[in-house]
Amino acid sequence: MSTNPRTSQAGSPPRSPGDPAPATTRGHVNQRRQPGGGVGRAETSRSSPALAPVRSPGHWQAVPDTPPLRPAPGQDLPPGRMDAGGARLRLRALHVMGHGPTRIARALGVRTTTISQLVRGDASTVSPHLRDAIASLYDTWWDKRAPERTPAERGAAAAARRRAIAGNWCAAAALDDDQLDTPGYRPQYGWKPATGTGTAPDIRPPARRRRNHP
Repeated sequence: MSTNPRTSQAGSPPRSPGDPAPATTRGHVNQRRQPGGGVGRAETSRSSPALAPVRSPGHWQAVPDTPPLRPAPGQDLPPGRMDAGGARLRLRALHVMGHGPTRIARALGVRTTTISQLVRGDASTVSPHLRDAIASLYDTWWDKRAPERTPAERGAAAAARRRAIAGNWCAAAALDDDQLDTPGYRPQYGWKPATGTGTAPDIRPPARRRRNHP
């Protein structure tokens, strides 16, 4: 049996012996792993009762089964826009690893306020270009910690992690990549500490005019 890269490296929700195996998926907006190389994922079950959140550190926190905040599947979006739910979940998962808005914005070549709007949920849609850029960055950093080489970097990483804890945001291991860009998708589990597999590389995009909006 193959080892699940995300759940083994960044943590995974506990399963009882009788529970079914999680889905085996891995991919992003433009590619998916072929059958046989799957990665386990926690799947949302609308038929099962909601679980009370577990607040003690080191334990997965179940997300209450509340109505989705994203537009319903099939709802019309403005021309040239996409639902921002998947981008938001990816950005929040990066916060669990210590990547804050400023570091993410610098890697993408956009304004920090653009990333902050998406993370907070103030922006309900996103351009396909930015969504793809966020997905690509997520695939590079999902299991990598933010660097902490200086006091400023350590402070920024700590602030990002505190925000993830306060928001009960889940790490990448708890996300189903096949559902990430489906409007209304909500991960089953919330925050859990994740150490990753190393330190994320610095990414500097080519110089270009920054966008003011998502």
